[in-house]
Amino acid sequence: MEGTLNMIGMGLAGTGAAIGIGLIFAAYVNGVARQPEAQRVLQPIALLGFALAEAVFILAIVFAFVL
Repeated sequence: MEGTLNMIGMGLAGTGAAIGIGLIFAAYVNGVARQPEAQRVLQPIALLGFALAEAVFILAIVFAFVL
């Protein structure tokens, strides 16, 4: 039973990471559409947010298999 609960937690973490990544890039596209000259400033910020959101999911995978 505990393996099933770990995988449910991993699925919830994956869903949260996917929603977070979608919101990050939606805000990036919205910002570039409003001010195209700000793309050089917004792109590193969007990629950093993507990396942090993906790191949360990778940690969830590790914890799901370790616990």
